Formats: sequence, C-alpha cells, structure tokens
Amino acid sequence: MSPTADVSVRVAWSDDADAIAHLQVRAWRELYADVLPAEALPSDATEIAEVWRASLVKPADARNRVLVALERNRVTGFAVTSAASDPDADPVVDGELSELTLDPAERGKGHGSRLLQAAVDTLAADKFTRALIWVIGTDDAQRRFLTEAGWAPDGAHRELDLDGTGTTTVKQVRLHTAIV
Repeated sequence: MSPTADVSVRVAWSDDADAIAHLQVRAWRELYADVLPAEALPSDATEIAEVWRASLVKPADARNRVLVALERNRVTGFAVTSAASDPDADPVVDGELSELTLDPAERGKGHGSRLLQAAVDTLAADKFTRALIWVIGTDDAQRRFLTEAGWAPDGAHRELDLDGTGTTTVKQVRLHTAIV
C-alpha cells in the first residue's frame, strides 16, 4: 500500500487568520507583480491578519465563508464565497467566489482543484444556483484553470481603480458556472 497525502479543505477558523494573511501577502506579491505596482500590494501580514480574524469571528452575512486548503495543518490556499454583489446579479441565486488564492509554490498539487470544488459545494449548500468570479484580464493561468473546470466568460468586464486616482487600475473579466 502506498502512502497518501494528508490534504483537505475546511471552513477557516479564526486561528487561521495569520496563515491566511501571510499566504495572501506572499502570493499576491508574486501573482500580481506584473499587474500592479508594489506599493498597491499588501505588505503587512500583521494588519491583514487582524482584518481576517475579525471577518472570521463575525462575518457580515451568514453566507460569507472562508475556506482553507490544507496539507497536513499547513494552509496552502484560501477561497472566499458570498452572495454576489454585482448590480446585475441576483443575490438570492448568484453566489460569488471573490477570492481563490494558492501559495504559488503549491500549484499543480491538486490544492486548487480541491479548493474550487469545495467553494462550489459551499455555494450550492447556501442554495445558490450560479457562481461568479472576477479574474484579472491578463491572468491566463487562472482563466485557463477555471475554464477547464467548466467556467465560462459571461461578457461582463470592469476596470477597478485601486487608489482612487485612476493611476492604479486593473481590468477584470467575469466568469460564471451553473451550480447543479
């Protein structure tokens, strides 16, 4: 009998806030380096951990969920699900995967697939029938990952002004999938 990996996905606990924050800082610095200036990216994991801890202890809505992908007890990725907030979305039937982040060193090990499936399962358990996600327009790897998993563009796009001055913007496209 061959050994099996100790991997899983579960709902995040407040004790996961530090690990999520450190992973976010590390991953975003690599994933968004070609898209955003360094000063627009988070750098202080301690501050971010406090925000995560507060949202994990008392979510704004019962359908706001944070999931973590684990290898043993180490957080390798996280996802955030909620009711969709887009003006053209129906928050009763449309759920949103607002974050799907993996540690770049953990890509290709199945953590992303497990995390994506758990996020969709969570949205289905919350009675959503369609899932939405916004993807940076130039992030071909994430778009390919999602389309291979059955997601497709729905024609919506947006440009986010990250600093309020119009100098730091990011273009995104929206993908969707039906939840059965």
